[in-house]
Amino acid sequence: MAKNPSADALLRYLNESPSPYHAVDAAILRLSGSVTPVLKEADPWTLLPGSSSFVVRGNSSLIAFRIPKSFSPSRPVPFHIVAAHTDSPGLRLKPRPAESTHQYRQWGAEVYGGALFNSWLDRDLGIAGRVTRIGTGSQESKQIRLEEHPLRIPQLAIHLDRKVNEDGLILNPQKHLIPVLGQTGQGGVSLESLIETTAGAPFGELSFDLCLYDKTPACYGGTGDEFIYSGRLDNLAMCHAALTAFLEADSVNAIQVIALFDHEEVGSVSAQGAESNFLAATLERIALALGLSRETWLGLLPQSFLISADMAHGIHPNYPDKHEPGHFPLLNRGVVLKSNAGLKYASDGLSAARFLGYGQRAGVNLQRFLSRSDLGCGTTVGPGLSAQLGIPTLDAGTPMLSMHSAREMCGADDHGEMIAVLKEFLKG
Repeated sequence: MAKNPSADALLRYLNESPSPYHAVDAAILRLSGSVTPVLKEADPWTLLPGSSSFVVRGNSSLIAFRIPKSFSPSRPVPFHIVAAHTDSPGLRLKPRPAESTHQYRQWGAEVYGGALFNSWLDRDLGIAGRVTRIGTGSQESKQIRLEEHPLRIPQLAIHLDRKVNEDGLILNPQKHLIPVLGQTGQGGVSLESLIETTAGAPFGELSFDLCLYDKTPACYGGTGDEFIYSGRLDNLAMCHAALTAFLEADSVNAIQVIALFDHEEVGSVSAQGAESNFLAATLERIALALGLSRETWLGLLPQSFLISADMAHGIHPNYPDKHEPGHFPLLNRGVVLKSNAGLKYASDGLSAARFLGYGQRAGVNLQRFLSRSDLGCGTTVGPGLSAQLGIPTLDAGTPMLSMHSAREMCGADDHGEMIAVLKEFLKG
């Protein structure tokens, strides 16, 4: 299977985005070529038909939008929205280093989201994220990435845990997930000094939000390059699909919107999460800036449509019994429509019918996912946004394996199919 442009572009985006902050910066870089400069939430907005722009909140969430050239306040059109999330499960550095233990220099890490603990062992780990100068005025933040001196969380040797293969590996996140930085008395640089040098400020004047990430670059896998191996596929693959569709789709009959939120993996309850007012306030401000009344804006919401784009569970060849019969997506066989009677996903019969229509128009393959009745399923930003805004919503994604691992895998061909259906949807 030959490499393809959509997958190539995804690999580049993944390698540029070791943290949510970098993912938003990488999105801004791509938007800046064709979208007007970023709007600020604190400033008045003036928008014209045919214009496009984006707004950033908290350095890690972004909303971009485009107004049709034919837009008229006398004939308003609905919003077509694609929502995804920039964060991934993993480990975040604690504010202060751990005490040295038996001559090892270490720094405590806190679990973020539903990470697979064992997948973080025995990997070369870099550090990436945001540093902010301490102060009471306007706060200046900077994205940093430290790769030169990798950290590591070494696994206990089997000789000291003889039953690990029979009883399973049990990891206590407080005791067993502490990265090793180096040894005391061996010289070298401290992590504090590395952060200082990269940030350009004394460590004591900095506050930080820093993630650990697997330094192994995203790459193709499989004997035919049919797979993609990478960290953070959940959910940067869908961020990239939404971004690419937005950049390539002509706006015809809808106001196009993509919303990339931070903090989905920990519940979305933050100033820049999907449970905040970020999307609702942005949609209302777009309407007001275009000369619509609040009454008209509220009337547009039930006419609008939202696709919650989040990765889906592909069937695992070693655990086929973990999947619902007839609802097990295959890698490289197309986009997945996700549903759940308990509304962990926002899809229902009406929104599914509409999405299936977009899939037919785009000429893509569509699959269905449903969890077994005796197993739970994950969550997405879809249900919360649908409830907040009253917008019909559909949950969809592309299938993957090793979800929430430090290194995941998906099908290389599925990414282009996701972009295609999102482009068809955004056209209106």
